[in-house]
Amino acid sequence: MNDFYQAEIVLENAHVKLMPFGAAYEQGLRQIIFDEEIARYTGNHVKDAQDLSAYVDGVLESRACRSSYPFIVLDPQTGQVAGSTRFGNIQFHSKRLEIGWTWYGAPYRGTGINKAAKFELLRYAFETLGFNRVQFSVDAENLRSRRAVLKLGAKQEGIFRCNYENARGECRDDVYYSIIKQEWPALKRTVFEEFQA
Repeated sequence: MNDFYQAEIVLENAHVKLMPFGAAYEQGLRQIIFDEEIARYTGNHVKDAQDLSAYVDGVLESRACRSSYPFIVLDPQTGQVAGSTRFGNIQFHSKRLEIGWTWYGAPYRGTGINKAAKFELLRYAFETLGFNRVQFSVDAENLRSRRAVLKLGAKQEGIFRCNYENARGECRDDVYYSIIKQEWPALKRTVFEEFQA
């Protein structure tokens, strides 16, 4: 899909709206991103306006160099920025990708917006892109996110030791999970039943 990275992909349902990540959302990000909890399990440590600008530039560069397709996650009721997520490690020839680099501001954690976003991302990966596999990686100590991925119906596959460095420069282990195409129809009917029209 040669035009994938240039496409303006918008995914939405009654609970969430995903828009292509853009610099226009920097002010909305400013309202939620200065949060130590976000830095704890990611490589992002955004402490001030300069860090935020560098973060936005880095995310935009990831799309420009075709290493990921990042989204802004919006609360459709208020239009407020709730967080960000991405398609990454995209392999068109192997028909697989990773959903990750996901974080939410404190007011949106535990609200169901993540499940709604994951439904749209999974549906796009399996039904529009026709991919065979979607994987997720979660910091081994991030128990809340690990539980959230399992609730999506993903299967745990293994632990990758010292798989990334967090914002403090610490070597961190990741747990990998996946959902494959053959599992998607049943998960869509059961786990994601609430999002069916």
